[in-house]
Amino acid sequence: MLSLYVPATGWLHRMPAGPKLAMLAVVAVAVAALPSTWVTALVLLVPVVLYAGSGMGVGRGLGVLAEATWGLRWVIVVTAAGQLLFLGREPAVANTSRVVAALLIAGLVPVSTPVSALLDALERGLSPLARFGVDPGRAALLLTLTITTIPVLARLASEVRDAQRARGLRPSLLRGALPLLVSALRHADDLGEGLAARGIR
Repeated sequence: MLSLYVPATGWLHRMPAGPKLAMLAVVAVAVAALPSTWVTALVLLVPVVLYAGSGMGVGRGLGVLAEATWGLRWVIVVTAAGQLLFLGREPAVANTSRVVAALLIAGLVPVSTPVSALLDALERGLSPLARFGVDPGRAALLLTLTITTIPVLARLASEVRDAQRARGLRPSLLRGALPLLVSALRHADDLGEGLAARGIR
């Protein structure tokens, strides 16, 4: 698994994983619930304040925010284009701003929380579901694997694009889809073998 964790000693990194998950979830839901007006675009200031003030250092925090925003570029394009086409400029700006702000706020969880702490917090949070037959350990592992696999896929996509450039080809979604699929399946096989070797089935 590839972690997005950025080592630091600020208040957000020191906060226990459970309360941090709850706090960021409340902020993200509040951001997503704002009305669709031009003023709603100001909600993008929320992740700027959170990343800059998270205790990583202002410059480092804004650098991490810039990387996260770049990673969302296609989400921004697709969301804005669809909203602009069907709803108009004001809803497009407002809705895209809310979606991007909520995703960036949620992105602070893996940035400020080690995978092991995230796994423990999820397992504790899911423990009440054990009475309904849900295995909290397996469910927490599944959620953690999902979160931590996203950057792996992003890295594989970047490697595919680099390989295309090295061969003198212009990076293309059509040409890169098959190599990316093969790489992703190979990673899934390796991950499955690793889990099986540790007795997790």
